[in-house]
Amino acid sequence: MTEPTEPCTSSSLARDSSTVIHPRREPFEHGLLPIPRLIFSDPAQTLISLKRKLLQLSSNQRVGSAAISEALQISIEHARLVLDTLASILHSDSEPLVAAKLDEADSVGVDVHDLLLFLYIQSYKRLLPRTHKDSAAVADVWPSTSAFDGYLSALSPLQLVRSNSRRFMPSQTDEEAHQLSFLQKHLANILSLLAEPVDGEGVEYLVLTMERFEHLGFLIQFGDKGSEGNSFSQFSPFFANSDPDMPAVPVPATQVQDWLLQNIAAALEYISERTSSKENGPASPSDHDVAMTDACGASVNKVSTSTRGASFIEGISKSSYMKHAPDIKGSTVKVLNCHESAIYILAPLRYATVYGCSDATIVLGAVGKAVRVEHCERVHVIVAAKHICIANCRECVFFLGVNQEPLIVGDNHKLQVAPYNTFYSELEKHMDEVGIVPTVNRWDEPLALGMVDPHDSLSHPAGVSDVQAESAMQVDPDQFTYFVIPNWFEGESTGSTKSNPFTLPDAYMASQNKNQKNLGEIRQLLREAPLEESRKRELSSALHVYFRDWLYASGNIRQLYFLQGD
Repeated sequence: MTEPTEPCTSSSLARDSSTVIHPRREPFEHGLLPIPRLIFSDPAQTLISLKRKLLQLSSNQRVGSAAISEALQISIEHARLVLDTLASILHSDSEPLVAAKLDEADSVGVDVHDLLLFLYIQSYKRLLPRTHKDSAAVADVWPSTSAFDGYLSALSPLQLVRSNSRRFMPSQTDEEAHQLSFLQKHLANILSLLAEPVDGEGVEYLVLTMERFEHLGFLIQFGDKGSEGNSFSQFSPFFANSDPDMPAVPVPATQVQDWLLQNIAAALEYISERTSSKENGPASPSDHDVAMTDACGASVNKVSTSTRGASFIEGISKSSYMKHAPDIKGSTVKVLNCHESAIYILAPLRYATVYGCSDATIVLGAVGKAVRVEHCERVHVIVAAKHICIANCRECVFFLGVNQEPLIVGDNHKLQVAPYNTFYSELEKHMDEVGIVPTVNRWDEPLALGMVDPHDSLSHPAGVSDVQAESAMQVDPDQFTYFVIPNWFEGESTGSTKSNPFTLPDAYMASQNKNQKNLGEIRQLLREAPLEESRKRELSSALHVYFRDWLYASGNIRQLYFLQGD
């Protein structure tokens, strides 16, 4: 039996960053699905029963979409979505589901215990943005066109920027404390899903083997950078010095619970102390846990890296902005509250979030795990990614090179999707680094789930939860155009990509060929036209007028303004 661990004080834990416990944000940010059958009013009892059923359906403690569909009584399509989502948020790159090829994920399946933890956190409720005190002052910029407005969590990005309500949104610190509190409250139930019963002196009690303990790494990490190749168990006093050639002695679940609760309490105290010091001290320009300045006026260019390895690009307004791979710290990027701008993040990433942006063009390089675009208005997003989720957006266009179905949830209006339409010199290299397959593009297979997000903390009228989200229309091939990234942004790049790595569908390729042919014919006619110099100048002037009118009508004029601003 493992010796009891010594009680640890909050001060000893919280002052050493390598021992501070954190929730893994990825399951909470990218792993919550608005599928009612995945959410249980009593997850502990329901999932213990479900665990037995899943294990009966498996010979190796792994299950594919057929078993998930049968056990949860959901469609095969939703069961595959569960598998794809898990593959994007699991904590270990050596996990077979994470390492599986696109066509092998179903046969590889997911470990039953990872699936149980994933299902448990579906009962998590996100923190809500706090509403602005003067809601009437911003009502004019976001008309209530939905019958369900007032019940949904969507806020117009224009409301956000006009009211300076960034300070009313949950900060990264608030969200982390909220997630830790959820884990603290439910820890006993979570451990019961992983533990095994044993008999000891006539009394049955629960124990955790080292293998089962490792699954906690799905929800929890130590230090700012996580395990970085080390197993989660090596951060515990129970298994840290275990002989790899000898099976480790199982540990009583109550002992693990006490140790984790001590760490969580210490982390919450540390967060409280840090928040208090920020409130009483001067604000740091790169502090993303304090109020942001108003981004309405000029360009803010507020960019920083958090201690958890995410790069934040926030408050960019009326300008263009470029970052290459060497400029990005960590593997996660969050683009927040940017307006009337062109933003280029040409780097290989694991996760990306675009939140609260409007009237902008955002190009994300290659995102190997998941992208989430939320609360955006009139934004063009161009991205090569494994998986994308679009939530509560309006009048946005998505040019996608995606290996999985685009997921559409929440209160969306007038969304459009189109095939990927750009490239930069290192794109194929970045795609290869993060595992995106250029021969598979499911841009035209959007999957719409519920209009209401059951993970928010709002009350919803009866029946609304059954309403499906508005899906996306495909961009007409005749309206499709290539997007050219200004080459002076490329610098001294030595990449080999010379064209779009994703093959255009036939209709879009035919339209592009027709446009090129028409352009060539017009050029030839202009060159051969027997016009006097004065008539040539009149023709040139007329063409400029029509081109200017097209720039304004299409909204592309803002791209010239962005470049002019630089």
